[in-house]
Amino acid sequence: MSFDHSGKIAMITGAGSGIGRATALRLASQGAAVAVVDIQLEAAEETVASIADGGGTGVAFDADVRDRSEIESARDGAVNAFGHIDYLVNNAGLVRMSPLDELSEDEWDLVLDTNLKGMYLVTQAIAPVIASAGGGAIVNLATIESEVVVASTGHPQVHYNASKGGVKMLTKALAVELAGRGIRVNAVAPGPIATSFIPGADLRLARGVGLDEGPAPGPARRRTRGRRRGDLVPALGRRVVHHRRDAAGRRGWLTR
Repeated sequence: MSFDHSGKIAMITGAGSGIGRATALRLASQGAAVAVVDIQLEAAEETVASIADGGGTGVAFDADVRDRSEIESARDGAVNAFGHIDYLVNNAGLVRMSPLDELSEDEWDLVLDTNLKGMYLVTQAIAPVIASAGGGAIVNLATIESEVVVASTGHPQVHYNASKGGVKMLTKALAVELAGRGIRVNAVAPGPIATSFIPGADLRLARGVGLDEGPAPGPARRRTRGRRRGDLVPALGRRVVHHRRDAAGRRGWLTR
């Protein structure tokens, strides 16, 4: 399924690799210009190069989603480059594997500040820009672990589950609050995805933080049955893009 996003501008966090990169490439292939945001500028630039190779348009920005000033700098750079923003994909995130007895307060703060607070900070900075352009769409990356607990290393990751449960409810609340401003808000909650986010993979670290969103195993695996693991990342990119359709298309709505 393909859509026409010509003339639209998308900002995607954590877009230097994994699902973020796949989403950026998909949107660019359908005509959108993409502000590629990642904590590693080099990774963001690699995504932009891949976009250009496909005939698309993108600009790279480095920003830590925990840092309001860096987010605002990326936002301003995107507006200066493209004039406005229509779409936001809150993709940046991380996981840490410590059990409760070994979980430090610093590690708890790192996971919650990146996965949940970072999403709030980015949305707060970008939503007014989307509204001023006449409205648009926001897609948040959640996980099946916002619904179920998976002991993927022999124990749950309580801080990761707490953060992604928060993402689910944040998405619902934002959908209600921003609807009147013409902004549709949804979340995508995948199961296991083979990206560098998964512990044991070729993990790309930036300032001690792995930024690719690829949640732990769970029932969502049924949705990807029959696909090769290498196909799952672009498949998630397509699913994210589906939620960015204009009001003329079918709307997803997370709030119930």
